[in-house]
Amino acid sequence: MKTIFEKTGLDEEKDNRIYEMASEILNRGGLVAFPTETVYGLGGNALDGEAAAKIYAAKGRPSDNPLIIHIADIDALKVLCSEIPPLAYSLAEHFWPGPLTMIMKKTEIVPHATTGGLDTVAVRMPNNRTALELIRRSGVYVAAPSANLSGRPSPTKAEHVRQDMDGRIDMIIDGGNGDIGIESTIIDLTDKVPVILRPGYITKEMLEAVIGPVDIDKAVALGKQSDAPPKAPGMKYRHYAPRGEMVIVEGKDPDCVTEKINRLAAQKKKEGMKTGILATDETEPFYKADYVISVGTRGSELSISSHLFDVLRQFDDLGVQYIVSEGFSRENVGYAIMNRLLKAAGGKIINTDESEE
Repeated sequence: MKTIFEKTGLDEEKDNRIYEMASEILNRGGLVAFPTETVYGLGGNALDGEAAAKIYAAKGRPSDNPLIIHIADIDALKVLCSEIPPLAYSLAEHFWPGPLTMIMKKTEIVPHATTGGLDTVAVRMPNNRTALELIRRSGVYVAAPSANLSGRPSPTKAEHVRQDMDGRIDMIIDGGNGDIGIESTIIDLTDKVPVILRPGYITKEMLEAVIGPVDIDKAVALGKQSDAPPKAPGMKYRHYAPRGEMVIVEGKDPDCVTEKINRLAAQKKKEGMKTGILATDETEPFYKADYVISVGTRGSELSISSHLFDVLRQFDDLGVQYIVSEGFSRENVGYAIMNRLLKAAGGKIINTDESEE
């Protein structure tokens, strides 16, 4: 398959042609990768079970891992969801368009191929002009997981999508980089108390300020993968992982953390491995490895989240075999950042407050 690669935002007439082409592809059951404010999505017609199957095949993704449906109009909830609690409209008013996905009971029109066999459906309205234009012009509700090979770091640039999906899908729309860089917060509204199934830019505190008490799924809170059938993307299978082995080091004393990270990198380098350290602007000068890359400044969680997956992919491009990452605060967006890092590292974390090596 030859993948069409087009860039929006350069010329209005050309943009119109791009949207027409992409719309035609979606309506005939093809796949189009497109930008959102979080990461790039791999889109197909959400109401077409065969299109959903193509998404799973292109990603190499297990078919019991639900897809998120992207919409451009809140009235779509009435088409896709059989039970819409009042909380959903309150959340939509405050956070849509934006990086929040809501899970509700699905209608019969939504195929089980899209929901991973579940009777619930995950829906969000992205805050990205290209994404919204594509959804509106195509007239299609767009099922779209992240546009990467399953298990790899999510794509925040069109070039990331090209690396993973060239020759596997019909079209890639380059609409610039994702501003947030980590996937949407997912909240399950089917329980008595809403439950966060995936943390993101919209935090527990932000949600509770609008709708009251919100729980966090136990597996998510512990940074583990669930063994149960996944109700949301990222709950069961390995995600966000670079090709190299990865470990996180955290602790109360920054000097101890720095020393531990340098020792681990030096040890692996001595063993003949190409090493990398994921640092911040504040700590980058204090590290020694084959490659030391800053993910951003600790003064801005957004700078870290927006660069995280790109840095992990840089390590892949450089052939790094062993990566050591600093840990981050579990407050606010830091909670979501650590969730992604823990999954990327397969849960491997060292706390210098407990380690005496």
